[in-house]
Amino acid sequence: MNREYHRWYSPRLHRDMELLVFGHAGSKVLMFPTRDGRFWEYEQLGVVASLADKIEAGHLQLYCIEGLANESFYDGHRHPAARIRRHAALEDYVLNEVLPLMAQKNPNGCTIVHGCSLGAFQAASLVFRHPHLFRKLVAFSGRYDLTMQVESFGNLFQGYYDDEIYFHTPTHFLPGLTCEWQLDRLRQVDIVLTIGDADPFLDNNLHLTHLLTERGVRHQLHRWDGRAHRGSAWRKMAALYI
Repeated sequence: MNREYHRWYSPRLHRDMELLVFGHAGSKVLMFPTRDGRFWEYEQLGVVASLADKIEAGHLQLYCIEGLANESFYDGHRHPAARIRRHAALEDYVLNEVLPLMAQKNPNGCTIVHGCSLGAFQAASLVFRHPHLFRKLVAFSGRYDLTMQVESFGNLFQGYYDDEIYFHTPTHFLPGLTCEWQLDRLRQVDIVLTIGDADPFLDNNLHLTHLLTERGVRHQLHRWDGRAHRGSAWRKMAALYI
């Protein structure tokens, strides 16, 4: 299997950024890690291995990037306004640095975005905001509203709220989305969500599916037994849905 390591200084993030590429051809898969994960997380978790047959056959090419959760949503030393701005800067990096690299390396017209846990939020926020750039969203065990408190998962903005938070939170901006051009592109995206039936984010996933249905956006929600918020479940999900 082709494996490449890339690193460069990002002028948008003012730091070096690293990523791994697996595969040589096929649909491109942009992969956001979990909260504590790094760009190598999906290799360590065995998710890459679970897709090895598709990668080696030239059906998929994975791009595993940094999520910078500890510099954005989980950086307690930053004001909440600065946390969401850091996330917005990461999005800018993805759109203007990572996607061009992907296009340069692989002319395939299909780009899939994937993430688990917090990575699912980042993947969904990116696709819902820029649906014209992507063909498929595959999000596992996600919480799509970081202002909500569920069990030990608190409001990551500590009660602060502004337009940046609104426009980056899928369950907030979808009800007010009236742009027919954006909605039409979103309706063309293949959207696959998974959640465990004992996962604390189940209700949030059900709310998201309700909002998508209201907007006429077709999607799939697969409910797995138990919490299913772990690598062993994600390996099986990846083989089925990516």
